[in-house]
Amino acid sequence: MSALADATGRIHPRAAADARIVSLVPSVTELLFDLGLGPQVAGRTTFCIHPRDGVAEVPRVGGTKTPNLERIARLGASHVIVNVDENRREDAQALAAAGLSVIATHPQRLQDNLQLYRLLGQVFAREDEAQALCAKFSGALAELQQAAASRSRRRVLYLIWRKPWMTVSPATYIARCLAAAGLDTQAPDTGDRYPRLELGRDAVAGVDAVLLSSEPYPFKHRHVREVRQACARPRLPVCAIDGEMTSWYGSRAIAGCRYLARFAEELARH
Repeated sequence: MSALADATGRIHPRAAADARIVSLVPSVTELLFDLGLGPQVAGRTTFCIHPRDGVAEVPRVGGTKTPNLERIARLGASHVIVNVDENRREDAQALAAAGLSVIATHPQRLQDNLQLYRLLGQVFAREDEAQALCAKFSGALAELQQAAASRSRRRVLYLIWRKPWMTVSPATYIARCLAAAGLDTQAPDTGDRYPRLELGRDAVAGVDAVLLSSEPYPFKHRHVREVRQACARPRLPVCAIDGEMTSWYGSRAIAGCRYLARFAEELARH
């Protein structure tokens, strides 16, 4: 099997059997446990909440954007896993300068999860577990694509923040996940990956529904009325959507594919 590169193009050698891993990416933390690497996870962020029982005993090292680099070093980590979008480049560079092996991730579409499974499986000697996840994911993705092909596509506005209102550009992992389910995102053409917008009639022109993500902003049912009033469309479908199922890659993407198939089917009934 040929070696796989991380998101920066770096080829990582096989890790020692006693490798100690710090994950600064919540979805990757969950993936490490699903690869059978839980005992080697030496640190995680405060946002790494899955699997709940597994991470309970893992030391926290700060947030995704505010990791405590000194604490990571004290934990005796050999490897740190980061994400291009979620973590700061300067932190990754500082960790690499300190002698840690930094593995960069950057899935940009659902299919990229296959390479992510294989990359971590190769580095940490979990090829069989990675291949099992690949099989599960491929099946779930095929079911999602088949379901999406059976109905008309819909245009949605996917909101991730309030004050200011923010959405996702079509180039993001979230938008591409939704597109795989037959839900095409609408966003201002600002060049930003997560553009701000003025929520009103123009923002929802041609939109079939507005989706309120459960993260990073914790939208609640009370915000449904606020969105409808701002858009002056009292009958506009405004639906809560599980942000973990659209933005978490790794092993969560398997459940995410099945969730999106059900979600899109329910939305089609509106």
